[in-house]
Amino acid sequence: MTELNFKHKTLSDWLIYLERLHPKVIDMGLDRVNQVKTLLNLTPRFPIITVGGTNGKGSTCIMMESIMSRAGYQVGCYISPHLLRYNERIRINRQEVSDKELCEAFSVVEVARMKNDVSLTYFEFGTLAAMQLFIEAKVDIVILEVGLGGRLDAVNVFDADCAVLTSIDLDHIDYLGDTREKIGFEKAGIFRRGKAAICSELNIPVSVSNQAELIGADFMCIGEHFGHSDYKNSWNYWSVKSRYLSLPHPALRGVYQLRNASACLTALNVFKDSLPITLNDIRQGLLDTELPGRFQVLPGRPITLLDVAHNPSAVRALGINLAHMDRYRKTYAVFAVLKDKDMIGIVQALMSKIDVWLVASIGLLRGASADEIVQVLKLAGIKNNGEAVFMFPDPVAAYVFACKKATEDDRICVFGSFHTVSEIMRYRNLVKYHQ
Repeated sequence: MTELNFKHKTLSDWLIYLERLHPKVIDMGLDRVNQVKTLLNLTPRFPIITVGGTNGKGSTCIMMESIMSRAGYQVGCYISPHLLRYNERIRINRQEVSDKELCEAFSVVEVARMKNDVSLTYFEFGTLAAMQLFIEAKVDIVILEVGLGGRLDAVNVFDADCAVLTSIDLDHIDYLGDTREKIGFEKAGIFRRGKAAICSELNIPVSVSNQAELIGADFMCIGEHFGHSDYKNSWNYWSVKSRYLSLPHPALRGVYQLRNASACLTALNVFKDSLPITLNDIRQGLLDTELPGRFQVLPGRPITLLDVAHNPSAVRALGINLAHMDRYRKTYAVFAVLKDKDMIGIVQALMSKIDVWLVASIGLLRGASADEIVQVLKLAGIKNNGEAVFMFPDPVAAYVFACKKATEDDRICVFGSFHTVSEIMRYRNLVKYHQ
């Protein structure tokens, strides 16, 4: 990569700079990012799979990355947000890019941005840097996860050769609309004329199918064009063009992962002539998939579960997953959430599965305070009798309390936000380091 200015900046310096570069954290629209993309002449020569949806995006991306890597292809994968390190967002050949590579890519984007004095958000800047890195690496295929929505998301400046929608539900309503139809329209904005548009949402909004028909996309929906059948120790995939039998369950836990895996296989089959994969690639890829924080069960007793679920739909899935586990005496919830989320909906979706609520504040402007969460619990009908609800200044304090109170027959469920899960992961890593 060409040496440019800003060599003195560390990755930490860059990230602080990017956080302050644009007046808004989220600023929907493609004009600014398109200007810089054009200046950079970012013209991918490889196929692109773009993955959108309310939940399940990251899991679907990582499954595709794992299978394609197993098949021997050079894969670029861009996901967000990260849990511990920004580097998690950009992977080449299943390896996080280095600080040095990121700083160089940021320098390239910054020079182009400054030529036209264009302001970019943190996510927009990172998206362009990711594509710069993928083009430099001359990868065979790229998988892009949509950040928010689809139609006006920075990822959408790159045309998808195959678009995947994993699920459509209420979230980010201030930006995407307050109905599934409005949100579906925004998410379907990643579809392209004549290209595959795959949807694994069971209850597809009319706006999604209408958009696919309007632009002439090759629309494929679960249950009609592809699907799966589940058995105790294996599962089968079917589509109108292919079948895969006796597949292992994905390493990622959760009752909805087969839907994600089915969409993943349907997308990869779009490229079967140019980028063929074998049944063994699929099997090994499913088993090798790793994505922290998605119904992740940590070793030790009492058992700890980490889940980044932060909207009612994802939390309902979390509740189903909890119900499918072995019986536990009590379930302690370490819960912290951003205040722009549907807090009452989240609590109501899981209240029947939780015995003790350990609510914590998140130290961000968008973070809800423990006091605010307690008021939501009261509205949901959860009465604090001195044993059911406790407040803490941060998630780590709540988790430490849970570890002291819970017995080996109990379980601790950490959820509500990427921030919540990442704080517990950092704490556990720190404790492990000092042992």
